[in-house]
Amino acid sequence: MTRLNLVLLLAVLASALYLVHTQYESRRIFVELDRALAQARAMESEHDRLEVEKRAQATPLRVEKLARDSLHMHSVNPALTQYVNYLPAASAPAAQGGKP
Repeated sequence: MTRLNLVLLLAVLASALYLVHTQYESRRIFVELDRALAQARAMESEHDRLEVEKRAQATPLRVEKLARDSLHMHSVNPALTQYVNYLPAASAPAAQGGKP
C-alpha cells in the first residue's frame, strides 16, 4: 500500500509540474504574440505615414521645382525647340543620294 501511495504521489507531483510548465509556456507564447501584434500595428502605422510622405514628395509643383533647381531644366518654348526629321531606314540611303 505504501508503494502505491508513493507512486501516486509522484504521479500527482509530475502532473502538477507539467501543468505549471505548460501554463508558463502558454503565457510566454501569448506575450510573444501580443508583442508581435503590437510591432505589426506599429509597422503598419509607419507604412501609412511613409505612403503619405511619398505622396507629399511627388506633387507636381515639388517635382517641377526640383527639376528647375537641381537639374537646371527649363520650360518648353518655341525659341528653344529643335525639330528632328525622321527618315525610315529603307529610304534613308535613297534620300541622301547614295546607292542602296
